[in-house]
Amino acid sequence: MITDEQQELVLKNLCIYTESGIFPKGYMVIKGGKIDTIGLMESFHEEDWSNMRIIDFPMGMNLIPGFIDIHIHGANDADAMDGSWNALERMADTLPKEGTTSFLATTMTQDAESIEKALSTIAQYLGSANQTGKAEIIGIHLEGPFISEKRVGAQPIQSVKKPDVALFKKWQRLAQNHIKLVTMAPEEDENFELVRYLKGENIVPSMGHSDAVYDQVLSSIQAGVNHVTHLFNGMRGLHHRDPGVAGAALLHSELVAEMIVDGVHIHPEIVKLAFFQKGVDHIILITDSMRAKWLDDGISSLGGQKVIVKDGKALLENGALAGSTLKMNDAINNMMNFTGCTLQDVVKMASYNPAKQIGILDRKGSIAKGKDADLVVLDENNQVALTICNGQIVYSNGGVTA
Repeated sequence: MITDEQQELVLKNLCIYTESGIFPKGYMVIKGGKIDTIGLMESFHEEDWSNMRIIDFPMGMNLIPGFIDIHIHGANDADAMDGSWNALERMADTLPKEGTTSFLATTMTQDAESIEKALSTIAQYLGSANQTGKAEIIGIHLEGPFISEKRVGAQPIQSVKKPDVALFKKWQRLAQNHIKLVTMAPEEDENFELVRYLKGENIVPSMGHSDAVYDQVLSSIQAGVNHVTHLFNGMRGLHHRDPGVAGAALLHSELVAEMIVDGVHIHPEIVKLAFFQKGVDHIILITDSMRAKWLDDGISSLGGQKVIVKDGKALLENGALAGSTLKMNDAINNMMNFTGCTLQDVVKMASYNPAKQIGILDRKGSIAKGKDADLVVLDENNQVALTICNGQIVYSNGGVTA
């Protein structure tokens, strides 16, 4: 890992994708971990910044906001459910290689003791070890156990529970109020009590691992559901006599939809269909990756279940998809290749939209003065050349020199 204790940087000769538009040839000044100045190269005077580290980039490089992965279980042989600081550190150290600068540590359906250990550990890490020099954990995504037994996917069915407000309150206390998003099956939630509670607490209630029919989806939207977990996966699909969860997600702008764009979880043409229907403002790119990401093919595990990884595809022994090994930089490139959308579009889907959805757009998710300097430099092939987390260079592919 490259460190920069000074945390005062000038990045120059970059195409900068800012919140207000694109600077075709610009520069940026970073001070104290924040974006301080953005300007065009025609107004750049090097002598003004002579006391700072200046990095001059070759032609064709793009500066974009860091990716925010709001649905990720693990990477590099670590998982949020391991319940250890070492696992969280390993994830936070690894993710900048793919351009991810912040993420929601995501739990899964397990026994209550395992979930509680994971929540407590993540909360303690957030309070003590969530430092610069690595990707920042910005909260917790509780995926399950309040899901449908009919749509468990790779979640162990024996640990599924009915939605329970009292139990959730207990878990949120253990998590020190860091749970930001909850994946659940709202049709299992009596009178939508948990949905309404989450909405009232500014926690995102997400429909996922759900067997809801269309009318139940409409009722859940009225109760407060505004998010869909990994669109098309783990849900009642689109049928000509019942739009189901997937059809409702495509039809209703109230719902922001996560998508795993690895070419495995969703066929490329269905990705294209969803993009054309939902539009750039209502899609969030996620990885839903598990511990096998950044490892070679072989035997891995997810929630105590054996996982076989071959050619990057992760399957349980029963053939069910077991999360992904997708990297965020590959997700954005796949999205552009599958749909013909622009880099500006995928920046919205991988950075801006997730920040907006979980309520941190005031400090992350876009390039603007005063925001956290969470930044990624992409080369001419849209590969990660440099990653900066909170103003500190944490990853370089070796082709960038100061």
